[in-house]
Amino acid sequence: MAYHATHIQVPRTARYFTIGDRDAADEVWFVLHGFSQLAGGFLRWFEPAARPGRLIVAPEGLSRSYFEENQTRRVGASWMTKEDRESEIEDYVRYLDLVADQVLGEMPPRPRVEVHGFSQGAATAARWVTFGRHAVSRLVLWGGTVPPDLDLERLRAVLRDGSLVISVGDRDQFITADGLRNEEARLAGLGVPVEMRPFAGTHVVDRTTLVAIA
Repeated sequence: MAYHATHIQVPRTARYFTIGDRDAADEVWFVLHGFSQLAGGFLRWFEPAARPGRLIVAPEGLSRSYFEENQTRRVGASWMTKEDRESEIEDYVRYLDLVADQVLGEMPPRPRVEVHGFSQGAATAARWVTFGRHAVSRLVLWGGTVPPDLDLERLRAVLRDGSLVISVGDRDQFITADGLRNEEARLAGLGVPVEMRPFAGTHVVDRTTLVAIA
């Protein structure tokens, strides 16, 4: 017997957290958390980048579940899985566009925009910048790289007036030094300029590098 999947779009409630005064901001950072994190806790990693005139916005992934960590049950969120991945990507691009619509729509004149993504959020950030409707001045990938299936020609066109930064620790347990060199060569070979910002550390958003970037 054959089974057929049918899709339906449904309204749902999502949340995002902010640091900074929206009314006084001339710059906005959208920061996307990694797998199993929550946006509120992740936003604390970006406190060193907070300053007058900068609004930092942390949307939370649409999928929450329980995770076991050190024999403790906690709640985390994720952006997608491999199951029905194309629909999940379309959903989070649409969702992040709506967040940006709301945030930026309340901030005349249009502020400078950056997007930062960590780990799973790095791939999410790269896809959103590529397929979303908001122009950005800088895309920063922490502990992650550009998804291998992403249309780099389109990413290059989107970033023609912006920049791409990749920052990975030298002891990152998910990305090797060889893998990072291959990624830099892949991007350069297709004409996507990238600034590599390595740091001494593991799979995190490095405070010292963040302050330097900020």
